[in-house]
Amino acid sequence: MRKLLCALPLLFAVPLIAQSLPQIPGTIEVARVTAGTYNTDPNHTLIGWRVSHFGFNDYFGIFGDVTGTLILDPAKLNEAKVDITIPVSKVTTASAGLTGHLLRAGKDGGKADFFGPAPTDAKFVSTSVVANGTTAKITGNLTLNGVTKPVVLDTKFSGAGNNPFNRKATVGFHATSVIKRGEFGIGYAVPMISDDVTLVISVAFEKAS
Repeated sequence: MRKLLCALPLLFAVPLIAQSLPQIPGTIEVARVTAGTYNTDPNHTLIGWRVSHFGFNDYFGIFGDVTGTLILDPAKLNEAKVDITIPVSKVTTASAGLTGHLLRAGKDGGKADFFGPAPTDAKFVSTSVVANGTTAKITGNLTLNGVTKPVVLDTKFSGAGNNPFNRKATVGFHATSVIKRGEFGIGYAVPMISDDVTLVISVAFEKAS
């Protein structure tokens, strides 16, 4: 009985503690998504890539400052439209040498090994969306290095709510895909550096005013 009496104050305190904790603005609730046009939050949108190096381990890199739009109606998810621009010239890696190699001009005036010093922005434009609950397969055309190929993004809805700083309605998604860089004319050192490139995408869209 004495132990029970000692525990009672703690039991009553738990709800009060829970109420005082800050609430995460975004949750995976489709009901929180409203129809309209959304713009990327370029400061919080990243496209990661990974390739195998000699079969030993992987190189990682990131494209940031991604811009674009999402036209979305939660009642008509299969009619959603996505248009994204990726500044390839801003590619980032953990190695200054590797980043420099990616953006280095070709030797003796030849073709660059990867992107070259002034690459054109890449672009993804959706052509179809097949939604299933909080996941979707988004098919679209990816233009990279002057070549356009169809790509499928396996996409998952990751949260919706209001950004606590600018108060804008925000929706987030994670997506993955695998492309073959050789198909886009970037075949340097295949297969020593894998032709397959794994893309890991994290994107936040803010509703336009």
